[in-house]
Amino acid sequence: MAVIFSFFLLVIFGDDALLKLNRVKRERNILIKKNEELARENNSMYTEIGRLKHDPEYIENVARRELGMIGKNEIIFKIEKKTDSGAAGEKK
Repeated sequence: MAVIFSFFLLVIFGDDALLKLNRVKRERNILIKKNEELARENNSMYTEIGRLKHDPEYIENVARRELGMIGKNEIIFKIEKKTDSGAAGEKK
């Protein structure tokens, strides 16, 4: 009876069935982790979308940081630093 059962398993699963099964399990685990990572990324994006729609302070922060915008009545002063080589040349 055990011989027949073993033969039956061999016919159904083949010689390298355990190797294939382990490979498929690894691939599944990789896909599960990738799916979880994408779900976290989606949640983060939904949160940012909500803030961009409803949070004026966040919108202002993004506009300043990413677009270089300034508010009304604000003035930007750009200060250029002199290099050491230029200063040394002036002393002579």
